[in-house]
Amino acid sequence: MTEAGTGSLTEGGRRVARPGRVLATVCLCQLMVVLDISVVNVALPEIGQDLGFALSELSWVVNAYTLVFGGLLLLGGRIADLFGHRRAVIAGLLLFGVASLLGGFAQTPGQLVAARAGQGLAAAVLAPISLTVIMVTFEEGAPRRRALGSWSMVAISGGALGVLLGGVLTDLLDWRWVMFVNVPLVALALPLALASVRNGGGGSQRLDLGGALLGTAAMTVLVFGLLETEKHPWDSLRTLGTLGAASVLAVGFVLWERRSAAPLVRLSVFATRTVWLANLLALLVGAATVAGFYFASLFLQHVLDYGPLAAGVAFLPFCGGAVLGSFAASRLVGRVDGRLLIGGGLAMGGVGLLWFGSLSPESTFLSGFLGPSLVASVGIGLSLMANTAMGTSGVASGEAGLVSGLLNASRQCGGSIGLAALSTLAVTVTGNASTADPTAALAAGYARAFLVVGTCALAAALLAVCLVPRPGASETEKP
Repeated sequence: MTEAGTGSLTEGGRRVARPGRVLATVCLCQLMVVLDISVVNVALPEIGQDLGFALSELSWVVNAYTLVFGGLLLLGGRIADLFGHRRAVIAGLLLFGVASLLGGFAQTPGQLVAARAGQGLAAAVLAPISLTVIMVTFEEGAPRRRALGSWSMVAISGGALGVLLGGVLTDLLDWRWVMFVNVPLVALALPLALASVRNGGGGSQRLDLGGALLGTAAMTVLVFGLLETEKHPWDSLRTLGTLGAASVLAVGFVLWERRSAAPLVRLSVFATRTVWLANLLALLVGAATVAGFYFASLFLQHVLDYGPLAAGVAFLPFCGGAVLGSFAASRLVGRVDGRLLIGGGLAMGGVGLLWFGSLSPESTFLSGFLGPSLVASVGIGLSLMANTAMGTSGVASGEAGLVSGLLNASRQCGGSIGLAALSTLAVTVTGNASTADPTAALAAGYARAFLVVGTCALAAALLAVCLVPRPGASETEKP
């Protein structure tokens, strides 16, 4: 329970946790997860040269992390509910630290890819548990809103910080430090977790093995198929076969869960409008955020000819805007109509992404990049925090991990789908550009991707305005 007026947790009258330490722990966990999505990107050329990667294999330094992370998110979210929050946090942190050390000392491509897969496995546990611990530690209302605001700041700005940190470490030290950097973070987070995170959950030790295998296989095959569209066209037999297999596995997962006595995902949770709507919006926000961030980074490096460190520094306003948006949302959730807050944030993000679509080789940081960075990041910060608060409100503590895993899986899946589809679009537009200038052709491809992802964000804003429950409406009320 909670001590009146303090927000500190008690157990049998004894103080067992300080909310500040809990929040610091989960934010460190989330920081490692999002940093490692982007921190290796700028180090890829040095990694390939040092370890002897073939050019066609180098993308697996990124993809190994993404594939395992995305494939195991549902299972990772449920692990916390089944085996306990503290155990899950500590196991995830230890695995992340060991995998990072092994990656830093890797001598062959296979060793580094295996280490990145290990980091992805740890991330699949840490990402949902970080949100789960917030849900069970902080009461609904102002305490949870403030905690979710901090968590959202890290979730959005961490990717941009990864680009900056990767550039600094690669330029000033060595590519191996993009792996080693996690070790001090783990060393800092472990004692905080031991001192503050309760071992809640663990009420039932039953694991739906069939559901876990089918759900993990469906997510893994889907993410793998999307990643492979870089090499195989969407209409190729391989891509269609892979995505078809993912669909069959997903149908099998749903049928299994409907019959399971202890399902991995209790499907009736989607009867609550705020849950299924939050997951749908998280899918769209993930697509807009990941794809927009990716193409903005490419534009800086390939069109404006920024180096890794300069590109990272250019993303600092994006970080600042995300922090501002998340902070504002933590103060406005509960006071402002959710339709206005989520829909308005998505609309603002969409406008910023559309503004990115006007960039050209003649653009500069001040005249072309700074404005859309601030507008898009503030809007995304507003919408992500408010949508997460909506999707986690009123959820029983025993299903906190499930809902957290679903929200993280939706955002990750949306990012994979959006990035795969828009990368194909950008390459097609670049290849068909009428100009003989390769830089202008690249800019045209990136601009088209921005226009599409911005339009998707505006469509999500309209969806939010129409479907987010009005204040005081029942959560299970149909629109």
